[in-house]
Amino acid sequence: MGTLYLVRHGQASFGSHDYDRLSELGHRQCRALGEHFRSMNLRFGAVLTGSLRRHRETYEGIAQGLGQRLEPEIWRGLDEYDPEAVVRAVYSGELPKPDSPEAVRQHFRLLRDGLVAWMQTRSEPAGMPTFHDFAAGVGAALARARERADEDVLIVSSGGPISTAVGLVLGLAPEAVVDLNLRIRNSAVTEFIANPKRHSLLSFNSLPHLHKPELADWVTYA
Repeated sequence: MGTLYLVRHGQASFGSHDYDRLSELGHRQCRALGEHFRSMNLRFGAVLTGSLRRHRETYEGIAQGLGQRLEPEIWRGLDEYDPEAVVRAVYSGELPKPDSPEAVRQHFRLLRDGLVAWMQTRSEPAGMPTFHDFAAGVGAALARARERADEDVLIVSSGGPISTAVGLVLGLAPEAVVDLNLRIRNSAVTEFIANPKRHSLLSFNSLPHLHKPELADWVTYA
């Protein structure tokens, strides 16, 4: 049996005009993860990523640190939901700018409410698929990875698809999936054991490449 490694992108540019790019710290996180994989003598048989810039930049950093680069398969089913659309579907007020700790907390409270409503089919965020279709896209990527179940496979994506993947494997309720989503750290690794029929959860949201006292300030969430 092989292992499927699902990696959330490195720290992106939260609060800037263009979130969909890694910060300098995000690039460092991903290179460090690749170096960790290299120390484990990992060699991936296939790589799948979403189509977003932060996914591409995350994989490039991993590949640089690992010393192995495969041409990734691009799966739009691994792209993140639109958080503003999710919130707007349940909240009509002015959205707070995340420029203070309280504003950030309010942002994530609204996002949690919006995600649960979307997953329970109580809202229809503009320009987004239903959650059923979103989850189906994630499931299709997992099925593709299982075609290489005798090899180690890497998926690079975002918190929404990764938490949804865990929810599919474990049969979790929407509230539990959202709680997982809002706790996934940047460049964190989730592992599934794979066979041709199914995946089994081995680990969730780990940061083995950052487990050093001098890297404590490299641990981020957004």
